[in-house]
Amino acid sequence: MPEARRLVLCGLVQGVGFRPFVFRLAQRFALRGWVRNGAGRVFIRVEGDALAAFEHALIAEAPPTARARIESREDVAVAGFKDFRILASEAEAEAEIHLPPDLFCCEDCLAELRDPGARRFGYAFTNCTQCGPRYTIIAALPYDRSHTSMAGFALCPRCRAEYENPGDRRFHAEPLACPDCGPKLTFRGLNGEAALQGVVARLQAGGIVAVKGIGGYHLLCDAADDAAVQLLRGRKHRPDKPLAVMFPWEGADGLEAVRRCCVPDEREARALCDPARPIVLLRRREDCGLSPAIAPGLKEIGAFLPYSPLHHLLLAAFGGPLVATSGNVSGEPVITDHEEAERRLGEVADGFLHHDRPIMRPADDSVVRAMAGAVRPLRIGRGLAPLEIEVAGEFSQPVLAVGGHMKAAVALGWGKRVVVSPHIGELDSPRSMAVFEQVIADLQALYRVEARRIVCDAHPAYASGRWARAQGLPVRSVQHHRAHASALAGEHPEISSWLVFAWDGIGYGEGELWGGEAFKGAPGRWQRVASMRPFHLLGEAGREPWRSAAALLWETGGEYAAPDGLAWEAWKKRVGTYRCSSIGRLFDAAAALVLGLECVSYEGQGPMLLEAAAMDADECEALPLRQDGGILRADWEKLPAMLRDATISPAVRAGLFHEILAQTLAAQAEALQPFEAVGLTGGVFQNRRLAERAMALLAARSMAAYLPERLPANDGGLAFGQLIEEAAWNGM
Repeated sequence: MPEARRLVLCGLVQGVGFRPFVFRLAQRFALRGWVRNGAGRVFIRVEGDALAAFEHALIAEAPPTARARIESREDVAVAGFKDFRILASEAEAEAEIHLPPDLFCCEDCLAELRDPGARRFGYAFTNCTQCGPRYTIIAALPYDRSHTSMAGFALCPRCRAEYENPGDRRFHAEPLACPDCGPKLTFRGLNGEAALQGVVARLQAGGIVAVKGIGGYHLLCDAADDAAVQLLRGRKHRPDKPLAVMFPWEGADGLEAVRRCCVPDEREARALCDPARPIVLLRRREDCGLSPAIAPGLKEIGAFLPYSPLHHLLLAAFGGPLVATSGNVSGEPVITDHEEAERRLGEVADGFLHHDRPIMRPADDSVVRAMAGAVRPLRIGRGLAPLEIEVAGEFSQPVLAVGGHMKAAVALGWGKRVVVSPHIGELDSPRSMAVFEQVIADLQALYRVEARRIVCDAHPAYASGRWARAQGLPVRSVQHHRAHASALAGEHPEISSWLVFAWDGIGYGEGELWGGEAFKGAPGRWQRVASMRPFHLLGEAGREPWRSAAALLWETGGEYAAPDGLAWEAWKKRVGTYRCSSIGRLFDAAAALVLGLECVSYEGQGPMLLEAAAMDADECEALPLRQDGGILRADWEKLPAMLRDATISPAVRAGLFHEILAQTLAAQAEALQPFEAVGLTGGVFQNRRLAERAMALLAARSMAAYLPERLPANDGGLAFGQLIEEAAWNGM
């Protein structure tokens, strides 16, 4: 006797080909009924003789990019349906929204792209239910074509037939397009294939081209042409900051071109081929053949594989790796608009490859680095965000967290869910603030959640905090390093007693600037228990490592010939100085004393160069520890003498510096027991040498230790930590 059942599925079930999958599954089990999208859920009414097998297969065989779960099931009366259909979507009053990320070009579409006999041969916008843009084209949910930036492209008869054919892999593929009815490429008056050929010719001639992709523009040039790379650096006013390189897909696993230049291990190879297609930091081969100007002074380069059909076509036609750096003004979000790109990048690019599919919101490339047994994000963007995290408790009302000022990202918390936005950038310009506001508005509109409270950083001058206080909602501030600690703890709610080291550049503390702190407890009840000996910094030290070196030497009676002749007198009289306990500034001082680096052109340059220069060092003693008003402080007094000792090679001094800090962390942890686990977070722990050595020393002491895995250790994770702190204060 046939049975009938009504199923409601939630999770990531829209934009991943779930309805066509359900349709084919129903055909396989000879079931009748229907499936339709709601605002974030999938509703199924099904009847027949194999309901149990069907229900099991819904989860066990779901599309690879789906994350589905059965929210409810209900036995209902048999209605006598004659077949199984996909019904038109309906909105719900109570939406359970899950936004799909942008997806890479799948193998089927890639094969079609390369097949001269295929209708979409060489078409830069081919996609199907398993691939293509999602987050950057969605205007509203339910996820239907009319709610995307493809709404203005009417399907031609052949595409319409594919869209309506249950046996076609493009059945209900919302971004569906072909050369007859879809988006078009333009370059200097050329269209389609001619536009691509024009771009390739310009790149081969040593030029720079701005190319519109899925989440914004890239600036491209020949990665093997040193003159082209130097030209790009000069025009973009980016003298040293590493440039990402996009490699052609070659060989059985797609990585042959990558391996000619880099040495990916197994984890890094998997990360390169992950559907998110992030930029992966890889060890560079000495004979790689790429311009040395791609990552000056560093042993790693940021490598990634093409993720859109357009990228595959460009790289295949060009025949080699291309620099592919964000098309933006330094620190700002990537540019998405044609006119703005030409206006703001006109002095950088020799030409612009545009297309007419609108980008609803920017999404920069994600960046990851393998360390301590896992691949960890340094920046979450296209493919990884919006990042959805289920939290242990439940928010009493919706809360917006606005993060910090650098590496800005925001987060929205409601119910048992948190959604973290893609990377936005530094909030130093009107455009950055405009995108910041757009992302906040989009998250609330798309997820149909209106924030009732706002959480921000405690720093009074952060643009994000000023914006929060101007919104007319209740605002709570969270101390910077406690937010770092809570972000890590929020990834591991099963741990109730932590010792978390929050090491970074500088964050607003209590009466001074912090950056080398340790906290015991858990979210909402962190107790600061350890730090570094504070020192007085003069002026804005972030881009001038000499200031940190001078501060350490002057603090201990040493001498330093400062570039600024008035610096010593100002420092001595405490004019324009501030106390800080920052590990990041210790790294800057070490870079100045070991490498002679007085000024830098990008954030973190000194520490990155120091890590690259370091060689393995013998075990050495930790810094001396002393109690200071209940805070266990590490005293760096003997560091400057070692760091400037010219009888020791720079590589050894750099290695000793890392080893001393790791030993100091382990000694502080040993002295501060008991606790259940140790956490390492903050931007300093993007340093693989330091993080892995600290983890090894903790493991040798039988201490469980954790680094962030789903969120960046840097300020990109602050918004999530702010929400975890807010929830703890409100008894979640």
